[in-house]
Amino acid sequence: MKVYLGPAGIPGSAEEKTTLGGLMKVSELELNAMEVEFVRSIYLNRRMAEEVGEEAKKLKIQLTVHAPYFINLLSEKKDVVEASKKRVLDSLDRAEAMNAEAVVVHAAYYGKLSEEEAFNKMHEITLNILDKGFKPKLAYETMAKKSQFADLDTLLKLINKAKNNRLTVCVDFAHLFVRSNGKIDYGEILSKLERFTHIYSHFSNVKYNVKTKKFIDVHEPINNHPSFKPLAEEILKRKVNITIISESPILELDSLKMKKIFQDLGLKI
Repeated sequence: MKVYLGPAGIPGSAEEKTTLGGLMKVSELELNAMEVEFVRSIYLNRRMAEEVGEEAKKLKIQLTVHAPYFINLLSEKKDVVEASKKRVLDSLDRAEAMNAEAVVVHAAYYGKLSEEEAFNKMHEITLNILDKGFKPKLAYETMAKKSQFADLDTLLKLINKAKNNRLTVCVDFAHLFVRSNGKIDYGEILSKLERFTHIYSHFSNVKYNVKTKKFIDVHEPINNHPSFKPLAEEILKRKVNITIISESPILELDSLKMKKIFQDLGLKI
């Protein structure tokens, strides 16, 4: 089994606030993964992406990419859908240039569509994106809000129907925790993912609203909502190959915290 751990973006402690500087800091911290964040804009051209890929290969750091947040593949507006597809495809293009493993995407909002209508439309759009032939995997992320496409079961159903090994899921454990308002069964989740030879995931804690008594999708440092150690134990028990990207506000510090938990449980990373 292989566990990859690293930050979502450039570590806060990096002296040089560039993607290359971030990679150097990740290597210095003896972490082995980094997610390149295109969430505000696709800030690398293809040549620069190739340089990033070469540096990551040299440093033995696994790369993934997060596509822009400004994506809604199920919008009522055709121009929004087309712009969203372009952002996904441009992210896949840069990911291919840097030899990244996968592109993580916040896919859509249901809007006025029924679940069935949304699913069928997403299936059609997804096949169109995959038909472009980019090598990195397209990884739709599990989302926190029920207005967002989609939960884990829906995404797994979409993957089954698409029958394309370049379509996968990014399991955001914090989002699933919020979606079920503070409940999470790591064993059940990992059982549903047994078909995958490698799992891509995000981890952080989330904020608890005392007034509403609900968890909300605001990232917090890793402490106990949800707890990480039981997830690490399940991963080790099942010998899962997994990438866990820290989306905590203290990116690399919580990556190191997760690494120590694994090491304390007996895994050499």
